[in-house]
Order: sequence, then structure tokens, then C-alpha cells
Amino acid sequence: MSQFFQEFVRNLMPRFDLHKLLGVLAVLAGAFFLVRLGNAAVTRLTAAREGFPLAGTNRARTIATLLKSIIRYTVYFIASVAILGLFGVQTGGLLAGAGFVGLAVGFGAKNLIQDIITGFFIIFEDQFTVGDYITTAGVSGLVEEMGLRVTRLRDLGGQVHYVPNGKITQVTNYSRGSLQAVVDIGIAGGEDIDRAVDVLGQAGKSLAREWPDLIAAGPEVLGVVALSPSEITIRLSASVKPLHHWKVERELRKRAKEALDKAGIKLPSTA
Repeated sequence: MSQFFQEFVRNLMPRFDLHKLLGVLAVLAGAFFLVRLGNAAVTRLTAAREGFPLAGTNRARTIATLLKSIIRYTVYFIASVAILGLFGVQTGGLLAGAGFVGLAVGFGAKNLIQDIITGFFIIFEDQFTVGDYITTAGVSGLVEEMGLRVTRLRDLGGQVHYVPNGKITQVTNYSRGSLQAVVDIGIAGGEDIDRAVDVLGQAGKSLAREWPDLIAAGPEVLGVVALSPSEITIRLSASVKPLHHWKVERELRKRAKEALDKAGIKLPSTA
């Protein structure tokens, strides 16, 4: 590979002129045009319209970002080879002998192939799509884009995480099917358990009537899950729509506290 760069520098220095500069600019302009054209074609293909079941869905948007990434890498690679050819570098033997995979490995990008293959399997197996909230490689966030090499996540704090696809070995997807909102409420050890269960059950039913668009089932009082001389812990659970379990849990805690205070049921002492 060092011989390749020596040949490049040897051919570049004495032959650099205006014609070659114009040629480079023309190649870059052509590459830019092809990328824009390819992106527009992919967007049109995956846009919502009749006759295409996946069109307009999160999976279609995920496939679209992957295809755009493939187009971008392919066009830029061909443009790079064309620019090297303008300066007299013999790229034919290099491409014929090594190919794209060998060239990538030769430049030290040994993980590139793994990233690409993993990305294709994620799409094929439908592990997650653009718009899903997932946890993978030690970070959590909303999938904003899935490219040929990396997946971009944005967490609840607004930070953006770029995860190489090859590092995605396990995924927790919070956007598939109903989730459980689970809340543990503690009351003082001397309080009437049956009365507290009834009060909490009424608070849960009130919330379910007001939020039918978020709560699929429950909230249900599961019963006592922990006992101590100073505290009794009662658990409530509700089946909610994806990504709304945190909101339902917060509101359920608020309603439970208000209902217990109104009923005169004491919470555990912190003293």
C-alpha cells in the first residue's frame, strides 16, 4: 500500500495543472449530482402511496436511509478512483486484484464489512426501525437514522450517539407492542391494607377513564409485594402503548398520593 501512495505522489506533483483541477471539480460535481439524484429516487420509491404495503412506514424509512448510505459510499468511492486516474495512478490493477473489500481492508477498515453485514441483517430481521426507542451497545435513544456503517440515536437528554452497526450485538426495543407501567406505592405499616388497595384501585380506574388513548389495560392493583414494620408496599400495573409507560407511571404515582392523602391513609415515615 505504501508503494501505491508513492506512485500517487510521484504522479501528482509534476502533472498538476488546470485541466486536472477542472477534471477533479467535474468529478466532484458529478458525484454530488448522482448522490442527490439517487436520494431523490429512494425518497420517491419509499414515499407513502397505494400499492406498496411498506411505503410510508418506519421500516420503509429505515430502508431508505440505508439505501441512501449505500449510494453515497458507492458514488464517493467511484469518484475517488476517477480522481486518482486523472493523475495517472494505475488503479485498474489495484481494483482487479483486490476489489472493494480488499481495498477497504488495505486501508485499515477491517470492521467496515462487519458493520455493513450487521446492518443488512438488522433490516432483514426487522430488529428496529427509524423512530423506535432502543437500548444497544450501552446507550439508549430514539433511532434517527440507520446508515450503511452506523446507527444514530438521540437520547432523552438530546445527546446524539453514533453506534457502529458491528457493535450492535443485542437490542432492547421499547416500541414493539404494549409495555407495562409498574408503580410501587408504600403506606405506613399500621394502615389498613384492604382499604388502601381499594383507594389505589379507584385512583387507577379514574386514570384509565381519562387516558383511554394511552392505557390499553388496567391499572390493576397486584397486591402487597413487600412488608416491614414501618412500611407496606403495594404494586400497581397497567398495560400502555409503546413509549408512554414513563408518563403513565408518573401520573399514577401522583394520583395515588392524592387519593391516599384524601382518604387519610399515611405514607411511611422517613424519620
